[in-house]
Amino acid sequence: MNIFISGLLNIETTVKVKKFPIDYFPIDYPFFGVNSAVSGVGYNLTRAFKTLGDDVKLCSFIGDDNEAEIILNTLKKNDIPTDGIIKTLKNTPTSVVLYDESGKRQIYCDLKDIQEQNLYFDKGIKTTVDKCDIAVLCNINFNRELIKNAKNLDTLIATDVHVLSDIDDEYNKDFMENSDILFLSDENLPCAPEEFIQKLEDRYNNKIIVIGMGSKGAMLLERDSGKIHKLEAYKNDNVVNTVGAGDALFSSFLHFYAKGESALNSLKKAQIFASIKIGYNGASKGFSTEEEIEKAINK
Repeated sequence: MNIFISGLLNIETTVKVKKFPIDYFPIDYPFFGVNSAVSGVGYNLTRAFKTLGDDVKLCSFIGDDNEAEIILNTLKKNDIPTDGIIKTLKNTPTSVVLYDESGKRQIYCDLKDIQEQNLYFDKGIKTTVDKCDIAVLCNINFNRELIKNAKNLDTLIATDVHVLSDIDDEYNKDFMENSDILFLSDENLPCAPEEFIQKLEDRYNNKIIVIGMGSKGAMLLERDSGKIHKLEAYKNDNVVNTVGAGDALFSSFLHFYAKGESALNSLKKAQIFASIKIGYNGASKGFSTEEEIEKAINK
């Protein structure tokens, strides 16, 4: 499959903590508990798709600093083309993720000046997107013009708005209005997921909507059938860090759906993919191959 991805790249530092809330103390020594790596939704999705065997075109913005060089070197090391990476930021975005032994996490994301950028829908971008099976446009400001214009192409448009508490959310409205496939989390929903997913479909008429519900599973609504499916979570007794679980669910669903699987089967396989992923520390680690997913299904 050919996948176009436009989203955040950053340097992520994960820090293992004893518990939440964190008690104050001047210093701690969590040996091998502090790690830094390239991350960001754009990178996480790209690594997941690449692991599943897809060809990926990645677009994003970085600065001209040491963090940017780390990102570019990592992309090249993983055979990810860098011609869509634009160096116009004052500094490259960074994030810190605190996580405890149960896998709970608290994220601090410093976007620098990336929200002031714009990925223009020029002839080159249009041609690239038009040739792809799916365009994954993350809910970041520089994708607003892109998602509005890409809606007129034949390519399927997918986005993940992550945490949502209002179907009229002003920040995410452009992304919800113009996506064929819409993903979000059940965190902070103002009502039951069944009610909220129906309200979203009534308002935005998306082809497919998925709500990830963590240990409670996932929910799927298909516009054509009008049916709501609730799937139980795939059990993983070795949860290390849940950061990036939503990206894993999103990307693997799109992979299997683009290959011709039904939405329901795609989500079942995506749950396995995401469950295996949270057994690793870091949002861009722990991705499975198709063969590993099939082995898990046939256990």
